[in-house]
Amino acid sequence: MILIFTNQLELQRIEKANALKAIGKNPYTHYTTRDINAAEFKKKFHYLYDLEDKKESGSTVTLIGRVKFLRWMGKAVFAKIEDESNEALQIYFNKEGLGDEWFEHIKKLLDVGDIIQTKGYPFVTKTGELSLHVITLEIATKSITPLPEKFHGLQDKELRYRQRYLDMIMNPEVKQTFQTRSKIVSLIRRFFEERGFLEVETPMMHPIAGGANAKPFVTFHNALGVERYLRIAPELYLKRLIVGGFDAVFEINRNFRNEGLDATHNPEFTSIEFYWAHHNYKDLMDLNEELFGVLFEKLNLPKQIPFNDNIIDFSKPFEKISFKESLVKIGGIDESILSDKKAIESKLKKDGFDVKPNLNLGQLQTELFDNYVEKKLINPTFIIDYPIEISPLSRKSDENSQIAERFELFIAGYEFANGFNELNDPIDQYNRFAAQLEAKAAGDDEAHEMDEDYIRALGYGFAPTAGEGLGIDRLVMLLTNQPSVRDVILFPAMKQLKTDKQDDEGENE
Repeated sequence: MILIFTNQLELQRIEKANALKAIGKNPYTHYTTRDINAAEFKKKFHYLYDLEDKKESGSTVTLIGRVKFLRWMGKAVFAKIEDESNEALQIYFNKEGLGDEWFEHIKKLLDVGDIIQTKGYPFVTKTGELSLHVITLEIATKSITPLPEKFHGLQDKELRYRQRYLDMIMNPEVKQTFQTRSKIVSLIRRFFEERGFLEVETPMMHPIAGGANAKPFVTFHNALGVERYLRIAPELYLKRLIVGGFDAVFEINRNFRNEGLDATHNPEFTSIEFYWAHHNYKDLMDLNEELFGVLFEKLNLPKQIPFNDNIIDFSKPFEKISFKESLVKIGGIDESILSDKKAIESKLKKDGFDVKPNLNLGQLQTELFDNYVEKKLINPTFIIDYPIEISPLSRKSDENSQIAERFELFIAGYEFANGFNELNDPIDQYNRFAAQLEAKAAGDDEAHEMDEDYIRALGYGFAPTAGEGLGIDRLVMLLTNQPSVRDVILFPAMKQLKTDKQDDEGENE
């Protein structure tokens, strides 16, 4: 016996599956067909409510769905089935319609959770519910493990994330969230394609952990005999494509960052990165507003949407405010301390925030931003003109060499996008990488590494380009009003559960 299925109810259902085989019915048949799903059925036959007879016995259809409810009434049965349309449809069958022998088998062998194929005609019951009067019924898949008890459902968040398949069976709104996610990704792809961007694919395993400041996952390439890093960003490869002659490229794919888990972070996440030659970061900000406008239109969303405890207003142009200005006007920081490292450290420590040693001025200003500004940015806001020290791949401003021509988009207190005018001076880029190596030597394990091949690429000439990364997971959270990134990732990262064997080994150590 398979040790996974050990409780009495599971063993009883295995016996029922065997009983089906004994009467010549395969409990795991393959060749099923259907004409219509539950939602289409309700839409197509809604007109029956207006008929005096309230049935269409001459019109038969075939549906397939999972049994979610069963009510036996002697020689007749009412049940409800659900399918991928997220609609529950009532079905009715009786002994007369199925025949005495098969009805008695069904009575003994059919359970909530089974997937059945039904054929019948539509009618409206005396209680006013559009239903299917079944004339043939087959068990297409016999479920072994019973579903959770109907009235309490599946509420345990940890179990829902670990067993997403069960989560979707018990909570149809979860399927709706992921259907919306797929639609969002499709709309984004179409948006960029219609504007002349080419979708590309770049490597997932990198010889150098580059493209962003983050701690990488490390793996080993057996055939090459070298370590490789799961990519933290596709940026440097996409920019190589601009050097090669493409004017506009994008990639929708996974990134991996070896960081903690919380409501807005998963170590494996999805983003879109895009690069646009002969455009600047102001063009990118306009493109962002245009993208959000298209998403809201295609998803039928109002201009004011709920998210967590806020109502986010998308009806107005997105606000733009400089990084330093936000510290003063939004964070309430005294402008006189912004250029004084010791004064910033003193302010942070006085207010109870931990401060890492050896931070440069830009990093300290970022600490101020993270602690005093970010969570106050509720409506869509572009923070622009960042310190150059925290922007190793961004172009310096011609007016102020301490400022990067860069923005980040914040909504509901979270960062959603990061974009900038790309640094295309190979000498400047080399010096920036060298400074990052010094920071890494001083203990910053997220500092960028030197990428000599990328410098070589820049040496051939990198056209003036603006580029951006936009987080898909957080965007889906926002547009579906989900409180956690784990609610919009089908299979989020979870701590491994201990097995009985692991527990025993732990006790023996």
